[in-house]
Amino acid sequence: MAQLPHATAKAGAPRDGSGTPAVEHDPVVFVVDDDDAFRGALTNLLRSVGMRVEAFASAQSLLTATWPDAPACIVLDVRLKADSGLTVQNDLARAGVELPIIFITGFGDIPMTVQAMKAGAVDFLTKPFRDQDLLDAVTRAVSNDRVRRASQRSLTELKLRFQSLSAREQQVMTLVAKGLLNKQIAAELGLSEITVKVHRGQAMRKMGARTLADLLHQAVLLKIREEHA
Repeated sequence: MAQLPHATAKAGAPRDGSGTPAVEHDPVVFVVDDDDAFRGALTNLLRSVGMRVEAFASAQSLLTATWPDAPACIVLDVRLKADSGLTVQNDLARAGVELPIIFITGFGDIPMTVQAMKAGAVDFLTKPFRDQDLLDAVTRAVSNDRVRRASQRSLTELKLRFQSLSAREQQVMTLVAKGLLNKQIAAELGLSEITVKVHRGQAMRKMGARTLADLLHQAVLLKIREEHA
């Protein structure tokens, strides 16, 4: 398998020296097609509406690229000379690269479409397709990736908050997530119920949870019950 791309696309928003999130960069569309004329036409179309485009003639070129820290998507030909687009999709998934993929092909069939969509493709366009169909698909894909990146940033921030808890506060939050009452947690940890309440209150404050329901929701997102069982 070819060397896989650097996983910078999975990182959260870049931050400046003060720790403040920097302005998100403009979206990028990766176009992969071994037909020079068609690849050029797609590139020109996307750039004509103000999109940043990185174009590649092969899967190898894509798989050795460095992802920008920006919302992005991949427009990928299913039938490349050296690789199947579906294989490239699997390679990216195994590497943890989650960019939305729009497949294009001149030889599409229903089983192929189903396989691609089940593996997470956002669209499957059969040549010839209208320019607007591609632009609409790219717009949806970039929007999906923007939502994914925001969700990843939120989860990263949540993990940092959990790591900021003391060991005892983490224990208490974990037991709260398992559904234990304060008196049960006190018995489990050999503490007084008042001490448990203090630790729980501190955990809620540091996690930014206004209610117990908020704290439980955060525990679900962090998979605390499973990972700290």
